[in-house]
Amino acid sequence: MSAPAPKEPFDIDRVLSRLEAAVAPYPKAAMFELAELGYDTPFEQLIACIISIRTRDEESLPISRRLLDVARTPAAMAQLTPEQIDRLITPSTFHERKSYQIQTIARQIVEQYGGQLPCDEQTLLAFSGVGVKCAHLALGIACGQPWISVDIHVHRVTNRWGYVAAPTPEQTMVELERVLSREHWVTINRLLVPFGKHICTGQLPHCSICPVLDMCQQVGVDRHR
Repeated sequence: MSAPAPKEPFDIDRVLSRLEAAVAPYPKAAMFELAELGYDTPFEQLIACIISIRTRDEESLPISRRLLDVARTPAAMAQLTPEQIDRLITPSTFHERKSYQIQTIARQIVEQYGGQLPCDEQTLLAFSGVGVKCAHLALGIACGQPWISVDIHVHRVTNRWGYVAAPTPEQTMVELERVLSREHWVTINRLLVPFGKHICTGQLPHCSICPVLDMCQQVGVDRHR
């Protein structure tokens, strides 16, 4: 049995270029899709990300649109009761808890920031229910700021490539900030979410159709398609 072919040196620019074509046939990550549909303010992106927590993109996208079509600004959202918000965001996971968080955030923005959510990381992280992933996504997409948002797909794929070696998404973010050029910090999430969902899957990844197999170290991959 012949030895496997040696891997090409890992070149992140070539990798991301290939992924652009590879993920084109698949649905976009929900937050980026929302932005393309015009829901692109920091407030809309933050609320949509809260809705998406523990909820599949296929569900969170229409749920977010349903809520935002009723209230697209903090002032309008603050006028809704948590019960009204809850009815609009069901069946998002933890929808009842999220409805109170969303209404509270809207009221805080109105009372503390004059109804305009500033593009500031610490401001977003100070809101109840907002973690680093959502804050960074909203700032990256709506504000054009270079922030890395690491979900399970970004964590799994970058470690599988051997590009970073980190046991948790939080540590993966730290490692990516160290090795990845800032120009790719938002792009890495936009591309790796659909890539991780449809090609570099958690179980039985589709290595036979992977466009970057020649550079991937396949860390932890015992079986694949």
